Amino acid sequence: MKYRFAIALLFISASASAAPPALEPLLKSIAERLAIADQVALSKWDSHKPVEDKKREQEVIANVTAQASSYKLDPAAAEQFFSAQIEANKLVQYTHLSDWQLQGKAPDDPRPDLVKQIRPQLDLLQKRLLQQLADFSPQRTDPDCPRWLAQAAHAPLNDPLRQLAMIRATAELCTRPT
Repeated sequence: MKYRFAIALLFISASASAAPPALEPLLKSIAERLAIADQVALSKWDSHKPVEDKKREQEVIANVTAQASSYKLDPAAAEQFFSAQIEANKLVQYTHLSDWQLQGKAPDDPRPDLVKQIRPQLDLLQKRLLQQLADFSPQRTDPDCPRWLAQAAHAPLNDPLRQLAMIRATAELCTRPT
């Protein structure tokens, strides 16, 4: 079960503005975080722990809101963005666990330790995502932003779960000008 989340090139019509360069690295990091959900699901399968982990989710949100200002981000925007990442990751986990229940077993993939290996990966990725969100923030109000994200999410991934998870992870990334 080696999932690779590839973001295809954004194909933009000549009449519309091209996606800004800051979008691609942000989407790649979101995809990387979603790929880690596969490992988290395996850990949850083995430990019989629920996908929902309110305490960990609250820790992540508290951490990003505390760090937001150092990235020149509004804490509420950081919270909204990371809440979407958490929900998208849970979507992947719930789907895998359901599939494995149906099959009666999980894949025989290596099992990294959730606390010692996976969470440190997520914590490092969190800092990169905060910086990339800050880099992309000026374009969040661009009228073409929803189209850029739709094109990226509907690029041929050949994996409906990944497409749906990416849509959820980016659902609130674009905002209306205030």
